[in-house]
Amino acid sequence: MDWGMKNRLSQIIKNGKCLFMPIDHGYFLGPTSKLEKPGETIKPLLPYSDALFVTRGVLRSCVPADNTVPIILRVSGGTSIVGKDLANEGITTSIQEAIRLNASAVGLSVFIGSEYERQTLLNLSTLVNEAEGYGIPVMAVTAVGKELEKRDARYLSLCCRIAAELGAKVVKTYWCEDFDKVVNSCPVPVVIAGGPKTETDFEVLEFVADGMKRGAIGVNLGRNIWQNAHPVPMIKAIRAIIHENASAKEANKIYEDGKKVK
Repeated sequence: MDWGMKNRLSQIIKNGKCLFMPIDHGYFLGPTSKLEKPGETIKPLLPYSDALFVTRGVLRSCVPADNTVPIILRVSGGTSIVGKDLANEGITTSIQEAIRLNASAVGLSVFIGSEYERQTLLNLSTLVNEAEGYGIPVMAVTAVGKELEKRDARYLSLCCRIAAELGAKVVKTYWCEDFDKVVNSCPVPVVIAGGPKTETDFEVLEFVADGMKRGAIGVNLGRNIWQNAHPVPMIKAIRAIIHENASAKEANKIYEDGKKVK
């Protein structure tokens, strides 16, 4: 691995761990609740984020130019929540654009098992081919569209392994039962996706703590942080699990104590 690739990975992964803050949801969901004004939403959260996962449009219009949090640039899209199939994605943003925007990494979604499986996997392959030429790491997102029932260890292991085989340097996937089977079958680092907001705050801390114990290097959580009524205490609690090896109960105390501070 060349120095440039190693250096960019070290920017987004700190001492082998990471807390990525995704705010790319608008590329298919539009003005998501609590993300209507992305710049205002992320301002208090940036100090606790290891990297920001964002589209070029929101980066240019909502993120201050003096921001020092590394950028993972979302480079796939082409569909919306009201369209026929979320899996019908293409590459939307060039490597040259990623370089112009000083991105530390790029990311896109793959939809294994969908009608557009081949297309999205070739998107990943094309992106890796181009990104490797500039020493830019690629994060593959194992998306499942609306089919949430696919989130089991066998399916996610398949997705993560294929993404790694095609050259992704990091894979973002969902937590599931027997998550260690997913991590152990993937030869590159795995980060945990959040998905829709959970019913309780403690559920988030539980699945993050379990995922870290089972080998994940961190998380890529958005809605379960910035849609929370107390987003700063929540991101502090999650950060404690990732970077300080806190248990779910210890993290929950940080969260509950933080809620009391005005």
